[in-house]
Amino acid sequence: MSSVPKILAFAGSLRAESFNKKLAKLAAEAARRAGAQVTYLDLRDLPLPIFDQDLEARDGLHENARQLKALLLAHDGFIIAAPEYNSSITAVLKNAIDWASRKGHPEEANLACFAGKTAAIMSASPGGLGGLRGLVHLRAILENIQVLVLPDQIAIATAHEAFQPDGSLKDARRQATVEVIASKLVDTIAKLRA
Repeated sequence: MSSVPKILAFAGSLRAESFNKKLAKLAAEAARRAGAQVTYLDLRDLPLPIFDQDLEARDGLHENARQLKALLLAHDGFIIAAPEYNSSITAVLKNAIDWASRKGHPEEANLACFAGKTAAIMSASPGGLGGLRGLVHLRAILENIQVLVLPDQIAIATAHEAFQPDGSLKDARRQATVEVIASKLVDTIAKLRA
């Protein structure tokens, strides 16, 4: 087993110019600098139908859900940047979690790609709370499916004004907070695996 923590970073957004994609990439780069091997995933690259148990029973686990599960299984932890839609998480993020929580084959353990993993969560929003309300729901969902979620998080308000052209944050304190959270994720995973 490699001693380098492996982290999957993604945003709960499909929009090409998503603030949360920018945030996930920023945190991913910070995790790399902290010593992790990081894979960035754009959920747009693995489109999934709305979860429907009848569809699953008829056709089995969707191929893109299998690919998503394989990615989740191959990593020790996650960086998730989650936009807030109507005070909760996005449909695309919840749908991805729902598909990935299904068994790929009868021998597979329930929640195999989530149980025992560690996550850092964050959000960015044009609104004044920065997506904070959605993070409450995301934390509850992840903890219920046996993911250890770091207590540290960041919600970046006025996100439409927050980023530099190079993807960094204009506010040095916010930038430092993202870097600290990413570093803590790497450190926590390393300690749990020791």
